[in-house]
Amino acid sequence: MSSMILKPENVAPLIFFVRGEKVLLDADIAVLYAAESRALNQAVARNRDRFPADFMFQLSAEEFERIRSQFVAAADTKGPNSSQFVMSSRKHRGRAYLPYAFTEQGVAMLSSVLRSPRAVQVNIAIMRTFVQLRRLMDSNRDLARKIESMEKKYDEQFAMVFEAIKQLVAEDQAIKAQPQRHMGFHA
Repeated sequence: MSSMILKPENVAPLIFFVRGEKVLLDADIAVLYAAESRALNQAVARNRDRFPADFMFQLSAEEFERIRSQFVAAADTKGPNSSQFVMSSRKHRGRAYLPYAFTEQGVAMLSSVLRSPRAVQVNIAIMRTFVQLRRLMDSNRDLARKIESMEKKYDEQFAMVFEAIKQLVAEDQAIKAQPQRHMGFHA
């Protein structure tokens, strides 16, 4: 594993939104830790009391299929040299195995279970990624509010413009409706 994978921009594609939570799948976390999914899940199983349902949960078949379709589509658009995320997510062991999803708190709890130097580096990178995503979502909400405010402001201004145009059209139609007086000689 290169240190490049530990950059937030490389970890962010591994994060999915499931059940209203941002999560990482066990196989993707294992790739980041340079470990096997089986070993990661065994360490979690030995410390199950540290991982309540809001820290870690197993995906349903439908949720996993939705995620699988997302990363297959990502692989198709990126070509043969697709991201690490596409390759690591394919390592899930088929339909019989439903992966575990770790929330931000679950990933933080992994640092108390897995204590290698690599695990510390990975947890720092993942926490930085979650923080960046949270900031991005907050800034997007602020931007959406500002755009909505501008739309209301300009809608009011354009309403006045449209009213003025309607008055001009009405005046023009009134002038055209008046009988025409012809000037000059009539024969």
